[in-house]
Amino acid sequence: MKMVTAIIQPKRLDSVRQALSEINVTGVTATEVKGFGRQKGHTELYRGAEFVVEFLPKVKIEIAITKEQLDEVIESITSACKINGGKIGDGKIFVSSLEQVVRIRTGESGPDAV
Repeated sequence: MKMVTAIIQPKRLDSVRQALSEINVTGVTATEVKGFGRQKGHTELYRGAEFVVEFLPKVKIEIAITKEQLDEVIESITSACKINGGKIGDGKIFVSSLEQVVRIRTGESGPDAV
């Protein structure tokens, strides 16, 4: 089993959710987060004063899947998040192994719990 964690732009959340639904991914957790990568934030003007926004709003999505779904999930997220052929700030995808998954309601474990 795998845990896919993706950091994406907030405006791409609906397109990612739709793309994952099309490949029958049933469970996704989304969290509003702030951070920066290579883009290093930006400068804004507010009431005549200039200030630097270092941490940009992002969305972190987490998906527990089986090993067989991994390539399809990565492709779906990637295609839903590319803007104009891919630009800095489109996001990142991290994949890690899951030791165990347990569904609390039924006590099922392993791939059956995903």
